[in-house]
Amino acid sequence: MDVQMPRLDGVAATRQVVAEQLADVLVLTTFDLDEYVFGALRAGASGFLLKNTDAKDLIEAVRTVARGEGLIAPAVTRRLIAEFAAPSPVRSPNAPSPAALDSLTRREREVLSCLGDGLSNAEIAVRLTMAEATVKTHVSRLLGKLELRSRVQAAVLAQESGV
Repeated sequence: MDVQMPRLDGVAATRQVVAEQLADVLVLTTFDLDEYVFGALRAGASGFLLKNTDAKDLIEAVRTVARGEGLIAPAVTRRLIAEFAAPSPVRSPNAPSPAALDSLTRREREVLSCLGDGLSNAEIAVRLTMAEATVKTHVSRLLGKLELRSRVQAAVLAQESGV
């Protein structure tokens, strides 16, 4: 998905595609602007890359998103972390309630924390000494409990909530 398109901007299009569960969205754009990065991720994009990404990395990014994992361009990662790690006085209207976070098991909270650290399923499995299939189950369950559409949204939530 590109951010700027003729009839519908990429953030709104991403929101529609994700809401209708048509596909996982990888945003690929030349625009390295915070409003596009944050907007696309809040809309449910599973990844965000810049068009200067080489072909090999783009192919791997598509495969990563297809596996249900998230991916952010290294050039924007630091800004993203800084933005979502900063304390927020007002809770986002789309954010899960504190009660939803409280409904997570201890292990699901640990997995959510790892997602916030940007770890893949394999890396989470190593860190928490569990099978990768078990990690996938925990990720799926916590996404359902928190009514999130992607790992990227979970990572953002983990950063915003300090999990």
